[in-house]
Amino acid sequence: MRNLFATKPLAVLLGEANASGHGALKRTLGAGNLTALGVGAIIGSGLFIRTANAVSQASGPGVTLAFVLAALGCVFAGLCYAEFAAMIPIAGSAYTYAYTTMGEFVAWVIGWALIMEYALGAATVSIGWSEYLSKLLEAFGVHLPYRLCHSPLESAVLNGVTEHGLLNLPAVLVVVALSLLLVKGTRESAVFNSLMVVVKVAVVLLFIGVGWQFINPANHTPYLIPADAAPVKNAAGAVVREYSAWNKHGLGGILGGAAIVFFAFIGFDAVSTAAQEAKNPKRDMPISILGSLAICTVLYVLFGHVLTGVANWREFADPSLGAEASVAYAIRAHMPGYGWLATAVTLAILLGFSSVVLVMLMGQSRVFFSMAKDGLMPQAFAELHPRYRTPYKSNLMLMVFVGLFAAFVPGSLAGDLTSFGTLLAFVLVSVGVWLMRRSHPAQPRPFRAPLSSPRLPLVPVLGALLCTSLIMALDAFTLQVAGTWMVLGFGVYFLYGRRNSKLQQGIVVVPTPLAEPANG
Repeated sequence: MRNLFATKPLAVLLGEANASGHGALKRTLGAGNLTALGVGAIIGSGLFIRTANAVSQASGPGVTLAFVLAALGCVFAGLCYAEFAAMIPIAGSAYTYAYTTMGEFVAWVIGWALIMEYALGAATVSIGWSEYLSKLLEAFGVHLPYRLCHSPLESAVLNGVTEHGLLNLPAVLVVVALSLLLVKGTRESAVFNSLMVVVKVAVVLLFIGVGWQFINPANHTPYLIPADAAPVKNAAGAVVREYSAWNKHGLGGILGGAAIVFFAFIGFDAVSTAAQEAKNPKRDMPISILGSLAICTVLYVLFGHVLTGVANWREFADPSLGAEASVAYAIRAHMPGYGWLATAVTLAILLGFSSVVLVMLMGQSRVFFSMAKDGLMPQAFAELHPRYRTPYKSNLMLMVFVGLFAAFVPGSLAGDLTSFGTLLAFVLVSVGVWLMRRSHPAQPRPFRAPLSSPRLPLVPVLGALLCTSLIMALDAFTLQVAGTWMVLGFGVYFLYGRRNSKLQQGIVVVPTPLAEPANG
């Protein structure tokens, strides 16, 4: 019987990491590019849309505390990612790390879960892109038909008439455009992303600076949603939000909100998927992973404080008010004289969202690239363009998959599923660092996560426990859908992956073994 938990030899991974030339990804990214990739993925839908979702669904003004809690889990996981990324600078991120510490089956599980993180993350942000495009066009008197910018599973009462979605066409178009850019090349994509990051950070700082003077202290009282908060109803009288569940109010709401806004932090681990394209990964990966996380956490807390101070938290739950394009709504409704800022913010957010979709699509294609190299996915995902040396077939297939998801699935469901995939990856990477410390204690580590010794793995344990608690704080429906997705993944593995695995077939080529220094 084949060993489901056979691990991929570390020497093989390091040999692949040092490969160059034909069949290898092109090393074009420096520390600045990588940090920009992280910030580019972090600041996006998670901030401009998921913040309002967490405010209206669970945390109220306490969303700032939810951001701090989510960031804490990310710090522990980020330290573990940084150690792995510097030690094994290869495409694939958590999938690759799991393969060498916990075996093939666990690697498959995390690779399948990463589809929820990156592919569905791209779909979620493209849906947010569509929402803000609609708001921008409305400022110029152009109204997109509801049916062409919403999922068939969505409906709303507009002007007394119930409208139903058909497909989200703008979301599909942005996925197609950015997928084609990724086919063109990593360097070109990184330059585009860096420009968009400058725009996004400028917008966030502008909103914080201008919005601070419009904060109404009454909106921050009470700071947490009370247990007896009245349900929020739409124009037709139907309840759209209620707060009786344990993770929808009070201290439980902070945990529930953290699970929602965790989507906002997925960018830093996307950096690790590009490790094989970094010029100096041993130095640059830890800097970019932890640096992008630190920058964005500070901005998030300030942004959440201003947003909930400018507008009351209940307004973000009302579909007729601030449920969509929350930042633009808050400016237009509560910051008189700054209508121009709402338009400028909406335009900048559109450009910024584009960089998030770009990085998510790039991350997913690199995970598929690694899985295909191992035989767990069809070889088409590992084929590089003869001129651009990008996994172009993977990009094109993802364009179709993500485009279909963006067209027909609501953004709220896609976002929660993305949080599940992200959190599961963080749990396994945290555990993997401890296992790697035990199995390869002498392997050189350019960066070492603190308090992570085999005897006292404090950082890995705290990271795994906190991220597991956030998984449990997700709503029941999201957990059911995620469970169904994972069961489907098990079927794919046993029907295809296990049969085609190069490791299981014994055809993994091991390069010259590395000499491990006695003192590590």
